[in-house]
Amino acid sequence: MTRRIILGVGLLLSVSTSACAAQKLEALWYSTGSETSTQDFLAHADKISIVSPQVFAFDSTGGLHGRIDPRLVATAQEKGVKVIPLVMNPGFDQPLIHRILTNPDARRRSIDAMVALCRDNKFDGIQFDVENVHVSDKDAFTSWVRESAEALHRINCSVSAAVVPRTGEDPGPTNYHKYMFENWRGVYDYKALADALDFISYMTYAQHTGNTPPGPVAGYSWVEECLKYVLSLGVPPNKISLGVAGYSDWWYPSYTEKDGARARGSDIAYTKLMDTLSRRNAKLVWDNREKAYYAFWPNAGVYEHAWVEDARAFDAKVGLARKYGLRGYSVWVLGFEDPTVWK
Repeated sequence: MTRRIILGVGLLLSVSTSACAAQKLEALWYSTGSETSTQDFLAHADKISIVSPQVFAFDSTGGLHGRIDPRLVATAQEKGVKVIPLVMNPGFDQPLIHRILTNPDARRRSIDAMVALCRDNKFDGIQFDVENVHVSDKDAFTSWVRESAEALHRINCSVSAAVVPRTGEDPGPTNYHKYMFENWRGVYDYKALADALDFISYMTYAQHTGNTPPGPVAGYSWVEECLKYVLSLGVPPNKISLGVAGYSDWWYPSYTEKDGARARGSDIAYTKLMDTLSRRNAKLVWDNREKAYYAFWPNAGVYEHAWVEDARAFDAKVGLARKYGLRGYSVWVLGFEDPTVWK
């Protein structure tokens, strides 16, 4: 009897341990070259699986330029964090990336530059952060990523891509939707990219931006709709890292001589936004459908508006990664998040 009880307890512990392991998500956090972002990584490296600094950019010839903070690399090595820097078209320059994709010399040089970057710095991998690519370059982009992945895999460098999400193949009802599809969303062949890459970081944020009316940074219902779509294409869950917003958005009136009077919106760090709301005596309201807080308040008679990505909103999105059995999540960006996400 005693032996059976011990065996039963052992089996229970084994099952519980396996369940916990199955629920452990890979935590990728993006950083920038700012001191605030770097210090945030240094303080929380033990809670991060992968750090991806946005510090390397292509030039029009396919060359790569940038510098990574040695403190970040040293701490990552000490804490066992993988270093997978981003390579990007600077300022998401569309003509520049079109040239790299379509000019044979620039295309070849860009691949050689990525191989050298990963090999010479002993990075764990490379992640593409190539955005604002016109949909007409879809085939060229896909084949470039595939060729790059083959070359990088030959030197045992992992390869992934941050990709802008969408909910389907319909460009949408308005000129704005069509612009977004043709220049930002439509270029990504998610299944073909996932087949070639180790994983994709599916950037389910920037649902609303400074160029749209106020709305959620990453509304739960929209995030889930985007996720369901990419899964419906046959992309394996273990190749998807769900994009999670660490930043909030704030909309306010603005005037410049160049642009005149207009509404503007900008990304804002959580702590800075909380200071603003406190000074304005603004009340946060929870939207249960979108699982995020919002607030609006008058400033000299003109209303300002904010959507907040706090720890509660963060946990809701991470819950989606668990619900759908994804490999993990990718957070933009260190230095902007609600500090309580680390607790």
